[in-house]
Amino acid sequence: MISLVPAAVLLFVVLYLFFGAFFTVDTAQVAIITRFGKFLRAAEPGLNWKWPFIDRVAGRMSLRVDQIKLVMETKTQDNVFVTIPISVQTRVRPEKVYDAFYKLSDPALQIQSYVEQVILGHVPGMTLDEVFATQSGIAAAVKKELDVDMAGFGYEIVNVLVTDIVPDEKVKAAMNDINAAQREQVAASARGEAEKILVVKRAEAEAESKALQGAGIANQRKAIIEGLQGSIESFQKVVGGTSTSEVMQLVLVTQYFDTIKSIGENDKTNTLFLSHAPGAVNQISDQIMASIMGAEKAK
Repeated sequence: MISLVPAAVLLFVVLYLFFGAFFTVDTAQVAIITRFGKFLRAAEPGLNWKWPFIDRVAGRMSLRVDQIKLVMETKTQDNVFVTIPISVQTRVRPEKVYDAFYKLSDPALQIQSYVEQVILGHVPGMTLDEVFATQSGIAAAVKKELDVDMAGFGYEIVNVLVTDIVPDEKVKAAMNDINAAQREQVAASARGEAEKILVVKRAEAEAESKALQGAGIANQRKAIIEGLQGSIESFQKVVGGTSTSEVMQLVLVTQYFDTIKSIGENDKTNTLFLSHAPGAVNQISDQIMASIMGAEKAK
């Protein structure tokens, strides 16, 4: 029984050394192997081995794209304080794992310092409108600067995104008021133009309507005159020796009674007081004839 103890201890040591010599690395990762504290190599994904007690895994680094979110605050040329959220997408270069692991103790803090340097070198020389207009230009400037600075530390800058430009709430409200006022001005101008067009079109329609109405009245009067002329000629052929004025008086009296009849047949006609005694009718016909004769003399 006593002889089994050393054998068990020896077996345990052998198994520990065997399994301690092998280790695995996940996909998109590298393991940093050191020997007595000195960098030895970068282990690739899969099953790897090392010398027990001599070599050890000092750390692991991901080769995936990492996103660092930063928030920068600065002032524009027109003295407006703005907050600029920035997303920096980085990854470790596989061939420069040593630099990425040993040269930077806090990569995110280092990247933030470089971003602040670029932002403070660009935004204060722009107005607020220019900052909004050159949002992609700011991102390109940050990426260009980081590409140069972080390449020596084993990092690749995949992309830089300026996700927003956030001015002070009072400035934002003032910008919205200005925009609303400009849009209201454009809308008022459009409404004015529309009303102007409607007025012009109504005037044109009214003028055309009056022109057509005048032409209709002229044609009506022409037809009446031609009809009266035919009636007079026919009456003179039937009753010889009748003067034109007498025939006109007869026609006018006939039309007068036809008008009275038409007014009486219309149920919507207001009450009219007309003198229709024979003397009054004769007086009306004399007045109409005098008007016609006066018009003929005026021609």
